[in-house]
Amino acid sequence: MKTRRLTGRLVRFGTVSITTLVAAAFTVGPAHADPAAPTPPSIAPAQVLPLPPELDPGFYNPPADVIAAAAPGEIIAARQVNLGNFGLIPLNVDAWQVSYRSNNSRDEAIGAVATLIKPRGTAPAPRKLLSVQIAEDSTQGYCSPSYALQHLSAAPFLGQIVAPAEFLFAQAALQKGFAVVIPDHEGPNSAYAAGPLAGRITLDGIRAATSFAPLGVGAGAPTALYGYSGGSMPTMHAAEMRKTYAPELNIVGAASGGTGADLGAALLMANNQATAGLVLGAVLGLSREYPDFSALLDQKLNPLGQLLRTVKAPFCVQYQTALLPFLNITGMINSPDPLAEPAVQAMLEDTRLGKSLPDMPLFVWHSRWDEILPLPAADKLVDTYCAQPGAQVTYTRDWASEHVIGEVSGGPAALLWLFDRLNGIGAQPGCSTTDMPSMLGTPGELQSLGETLGETFASFFGKPIGA
Repeated sequence: MKTRRLTGRLVRFGTVSITTLVAAAFTVGPAHADPAAPTPPSIAPAQVLPLPPELDPGFYNPPADVIAAAAPGEIIAARQVNLGNFGLIPLNVDAWQVSYRSNNSRDEAIGAVATLIKPRGTAPAPRKLLSVQIAEDSTQGYCSPSYALQHLSAAPFLGQIVAPAEFLFAQAALQKGFAVVIPDHEGPNSAYAAGPLAGRITLDGIRAATSFAPLGVGAGAPTALYGYSGGSMPTMHAAEMRKTYAPELNIVGAASGGTGADLGAALLMANNQATAGLVLGAVLGLSREYPDFSALLDQKLNPLGQLLRTVKAPFCVQYQTALLPFLNITGMINSPDPLAEPAVQAMLEDTRLGKSLPDMPLFVWHSRWDEILPLPAADKLVDTYCAQPGAQVTYTRDWASEHVIGEVSGGPAALLWLFDRLNGIGAQPGCSTTDMPSMLGTPGELQSLGETLGETFASFFGKPIGA
């Protein structure tokens, strides 16, 4: 009964919020422009109140023939956006959204969207780039980073609590003078946990960013990847496929925490546990990218599963997690061994990491007590990489955290490592594995964290980021 009342209130609130957005949306003049890089006339001005993808199909879903005619990473449309912390506090940066062509996991042309952010200060040309893959962990378009990070977005109040929080990590890079690209890596169908799809969208988002002149990055600019949890999958799939999918990109390092290396292991870990609601959301997201897996669910999901497939579809991460935890997910599939079904096996194999050694240095970290993504799968992934010649992996296990705290304690260390790579400092050769009481003890991390929080607080009062 409480769950039904909560769902009813959420749907009514979301309906009112979206109706308000439609009624109030209109455009204003350009945001702060860099005099050295005048805004091309093809870039549309920012909206006062942003629209979610569901109400903005012209930008988020260009015609299929337009998408197919573009090359992967080619920009189809661009517009300025106003960003904000937690949807409320304006951020003093230059920012744009770009709609571009990418490919799904079957190499079919699809539309994709990314947010490009440029700090106010000057930087040597070309400006360096950090691609931040936020853990969207949701199955609806209004939960996407491109909408959730905008000033006056309703998403943070409708359950997308992760994107605004992880945006602080992107701001740490902006404060150092780096440009940032944040892709909507789940794609047009919100295919949560579909790693190969997300990897392609991430790489094509970097292509779009490096071709977008106002960002000041340019082809060949040093680029790095960052992602945690739901953002680890696009990050690591992008790292693995760079050499075959986008070999021209100069990716100098990738950092991945709480890595989703094996979705089958994650499902078994969550089954009947508190995190089952979140992982069931991933099952639903995967069915949107893998037709055979979707057909299996159509045929073999029991009535409760079919009901939850409908009920959970409209929600962002907060409510995906909170809605009916402790579910027996595998028990809802009418099969003696659901994970042995051919459609499930094919999907799990396609999304499994470790099939190719990334040709860049890696920083990997994981909580010893991670309750969502199992540590043994991360250990196995690192061992798989390090068994191959040329591997460069710095792996840390944090003993004083669980999944959420793992990003707070390890994310700043990962960023320090990435900043060194972007600044041309070589990574440690070979592989190393370290167990730490807490990654907050990483040299320089507490100071860096304090500086980041201080600059972020100052930005609440209008301080230009990166100036």
